[in-house]
Amino acid sequence: MTRFKARTSHGNDVDRSEEWAALRAKYIRDPEQRPPSSARGVHHLALLSSDIERTIQFYQDLLEFPLTHLFENRDYRGSTHFFFDIGNGNALAYFDFPGLELGPYAEVLGSLHHLAISMEPHRWAAIKAKLDTAGIEYAHIGETSIYFPGPDGEHLELIADPLGEMYGETVL
Repeated sequence: MTRFKARTSHGNDVDRSEEWAALRAKYIRDPEQRPPSSARGVHHLALLSSDIERTIQFYQDLLEFPLTHLFENRDYRGSTHFFFDIGNGNALAYFDFPGLELGPYAEVLGSLHHLAISMEPHRWAAIKAKLDTAGIEYAHIGETSIYFPGPDGEHLELIADPLGEMYGETVL
């Protein structure tokens, strides 16, 4: 699985620290000066499924995200819209689009790079062990992140860091 292997040589000859410092100085406000977000949170992220039952088995049985609802998609007759609980009032949704011949997942500019889902460390370790048992390859980056493909090639990350933190830094 070469897609998620650490690339230690990438960027060794590139130093963008001045550019990033300028962007931080221009756009990031101190927490006490930052206005509240207009959003309540992620209602759902919708992805595509080529096989409903395989997707349900992967997310509900392997990753332990309960399936919460399944109904016909209002935008495309015969299409299924189904939801998984990914905690904290957030949902991961899937559609199938029978008859459209959509083809395999492709990472392109403007599309999904990966979905990172936070888990308590003990749950993260248990799910990592289930991935091992299932023979699903993953890249282990740092002490708290694993990256692996979903059933249709979508890129997933399970991270044991708390919501709002990444590798010991507060991001929210």
